[in-house]
Amino acid sequence: MADFPLARTCNMARKQFAQHEVVSAVVPGEDGYSAAVAVKPLDGMGAPRFHKILDGQKFKTASDADDAAAVELERLVDVDEEGQLTWATAAN
Repeated sequence: MADFPLARTCNMARKQFAQHEVVSAVVPGEDGYSAAVAVKPLDGMGAPRFHKILDGQKFKTASDADDAAAVELERLVDVDEEGQLTWATAAN
């Protein structure tokens, strides 16, 4: 499976896998912003699927939330055929 290095483009971190592209993202809420990642199939079919990460943490600015998502994106090791995420554990 191809795993390309993390790339930062226009304040967005990006990682590509065999069938999906994953980018850092932000989800606005009433009390701040949540860090997230968006998963999109490389074939261009379908809308991106957003996954909130860092449950329970809210950020004052969208930029802070995106920065946190970019750090977490470095731990992403795989995306399965259905777009589910596999994260590295502390032991990896």
